Amino acid sequence: SVDTFRKLFTDTSLYNYPRWFKNTLYVAAGSCVLGTFLTILTAYTMSRFTFRARKPLMKATMVLGMFPSFMGMTAVYLLMTQFGLINRLTGLILIYAAGAPMGYLTQKGFFDTIPKAIDEAAKIDGATNMQVFLKINLPLSRPIIVYTALTSFTWPWSDFILPKLLLKEKDLYTVAVGLMSLDETEFARFAAGSVFIAVPIVLLYFCLVKDMVDGMASGAVKG
Repeated sequence: SVDTFRKLFTDTSLYNYPRWFKNTLYVAAGSCVLGTFLTILTAYTMSRFTFRARKPLMKATMVLGMFPSFMGMTAVYLLMTQFGLINRLTGLILIYAAGAPMGYLTQKGFFDTIPKAIDEAAKIDGATNMQVFLKINLPLSRPIIVYTALTSFTWPWSDFILPKLLLKEKDLYTVAVGLMSLDETEFARFAAGSVFIAVPIVLLYFCLVKDMVDGMASGAVKG
């Protein structure tokens, strides 16, 4: 009900709810920005440049993608412990952003659809590789950037496993972990919080659905 939603943010006994949503937004936004940047950069490099390790790297990422992510949780935990990133939201952002480029193949397929003749013409006019990327290919890549940003945002926004593994203090919980920590008698609040966390994702999908479809369709042509 409306009263239940209102109590999520006004009841003093539930002061952790706004904090959980703030933590989730911070992690999701940071992961989105950094993960999108790394993924687009990886995809562009694999699409436009030829180097000795290119094919082995592509094969390695495809093989690694066949294994479920939870198999590396022990290694992630040990690595975060060594770097002192346990119980820190920054550690979550770095983990999400580091894993994002593993799904670069769709983005690479999109860049493959952009004719290389455009790059060559720009270079003849004196443009550098960075200028070609920033001023030509990036503006033409809005659909795939939107798709990448949205997928990079939704994973940390709703993920439970990594925050549960790395976050120990209740004040640092994300919404998914916070809701699961509620008592069984607070099912109404759990249900209301679950619906509320889904609303931003649904709105983003509705607003950006055209760019997402264009990005996925173009990325699948030569992926």
